Amino acid sequence: MKGNEVIAEAAIRCGCDGYFGYPITPQSEVMETLMAREPWNKTGMVVLQAESEVASINMVYGAAATGKKVMTSSSSPGISLMAEGISYLAGAELPCLIVNVQRGGPGLGTIQPSQADYFQSVKGGGHGDYRLIVLAPASVQEMNDFVDLAFELAFKYRNPAMILADGAIGQMMEKVHLSEYKPRLTDEQIDTLYGSWATTGKKHGRKRNVTTSLELASAKMEENNIRFQKKYARMEAEEVRYETIQCDDADYILVAFGSAARICEKSVEMAREKGIKVGLLRPITLFPFPKKIIGEMAKKVKGFLTIEMNAGQMIEDVQLAVACAGCGIPVKYFGRMGGIIPTPDEVVNALEQKLIGG
Repeated sequence: MKGNEVIAEAAIRCGCDGYFGYPITPQSEVMETLMAREPWNKTGMVVLQAESEVASINMVYGAAATGKKVMTSSSSPGISLMAEGISYLAGAELPCLIVNVQRGGPGLGTIQPSQADYFQSVKGGGHGDYRLIVLAPASVQEMNDFVDLAFELAFKYRNPAMILADGAIGQMMEKVHLSEYKPRLTDEQIDTLYGSWATTGKKHGRKRNVTTSLELASAKMEENNIRFQKKYARMEAEEVRYETIQCDDADYILVAFGSAARICEKSVEMAREKGIKVGLLRPITLFPFPKKIIGEMAKKVKGFLTIEMNAGQMIEDVQLAVACAGCGIPVKYFGRMGGIIPTPDEVVNALEQKLIGG
């Protein structure tokens, strides 16, 4: 199946209650697959094409306030249109899933794959001091697996979660083991599992629940922000995920996520055939970022090279992790932009020129 198709199938199978979206290349197959599967006849899942990305993210807000599993998907320009709504969701502490199948920018750019939304995704993207849980799949299988995981983390922390894919992962076809079906939750099950914050109706004598990100009292708003920051710190302590490949004896480490990481697996193999001891660190969670393991590696290796399908964005987080570890080793970047995917040969050449030869 295509990665985009798998997102849709995984959403149905994990008990998703609602999808609200708007078509944009290269992720339109998510909604198209949902429409073709007609889950409203099978599980009761609502699938609705909104009139715009702005409308769809606000529909997500309204449905998420009821404690339901709801989601949207888009691609880079569409996510920009959703930025205000995403900030509102974070401020109201509402769990949901946002899927971004990235395309090249800025502006309308191209429909080809990119990773240029890293800053937007992990540094907030909208207004205010908020964070998203950001998962970066590197395969069609992970497109399946991360839907359920994203919902689990979103509800655990009452925070929006994002699957940050790209056009290559969204469009490629691979074998995939689909998840088992989970039933949709009732209002009573939502209250039991997640607490009584959701607007499931005033019952059993409890006070009414209010969903809002608005707080006019500055002192109270500061209290809210302090609580948010503690929550993000807990994510950093408990939810960091990454993969290492041949890093135990490595002199140099490639750092890459998503499609770029797949390319780097071949680059590691090619470099080692040339006698260069290189490994690969693949961040799976872009927030929380695996800065601790990078700091530990920095004390043992000669340098890092980030491989990115952008102008160099993740490199800043790698540089920060290395600097905080008190290491002065070089951190370099190599990437392609505008929808061009780097080749394994280019990565090896960049490694030799920027780190070994430099």
